[in-house]
Amino acid sequence: MDRIELELYLNNTLDTARFKDYCPNGLQVEGRRKIEKIATGVTASVALLEAALDWGADAVLVHHGYFWRNEAPQITGRKHRRLKLLLANDLNLFAFHLPLDAHPELGNNAQLGDRLGLIGEAHFGELDLGWMATLQMPVTLEHFVAKVEHTLSRAPLVLGDPEQQVRRIAWCTGAAQSYFDAAIDAGADVFLTGEVSEPVTHAAAESGVAFVAAGHHATERYGIQALGTHLSEQFGIEHLFIDIHNPV
Repeated sequence: MDRIELELYLNNTLDTARFKDYCPNGLQVEGRRKIEKIATGVTASVALLEAALDWGADAVLVHHGYFWRNEAPQITGRKHRRLKLLLANDLNLFAFHLPLDAHPELGNNAQLGDRLGLIGEAHFGELDLGWMATLQMPVTLEHFVAKVEHTLSRAPLVLGDPEQQVRRIAWCTGAAQSYFDAAIDAGADVFLTGEVSEPVTHAAAESGVAFVAAGHHATERYGIQALGTHLSEQFGIEHLFIDIHNPV
């Protein structure tokens, strides 16, 4: 597949022009023109790039790429090593941050909901990134957390009474702890995200709404996989998801 064709397809599919993001979305580092093998991963770390090169990838697609707002502009240290790997090997890097969170089918929130058996019926928060589902019957918080742990293969941090009944499930992957107040206002019984901050403890205790932090990396593994699978099915490109372990 031609790189320019792939770039246009991805930008259109994920509607990148709609987002004012913390980083550039789309092609971040230009490599070879012909793309036959795509590796996907959560973050464009050196470990991911090296694994992609070992596999023979022509392009790497990630959720967390480079050139974040307010970062130092110098090409030194880790940034130099990462960019050198890409440029020396003519390897393309595509990155999609908020557009991948938001996509209604391929996005991180949509994919996490699918794996947890949640049907999103409403949205909340900035850019409507937060999702909400209502269970047919309430379950205990302990039961819901067990489902999350089994699905993500990771024990989450939980703030709330294990025996409390939850029915309205809100979620937003990654570092979306700042969406907790919006989830509370939207009528959630429990909010699931990746990370947690100190004020959340008090907000959960005072509101009675449970909070579950299941890992930034763990909650954002599925959108980029779905995107790679979609491209493979659509264009016959070889695809490999590379999961570089991250406990955060």
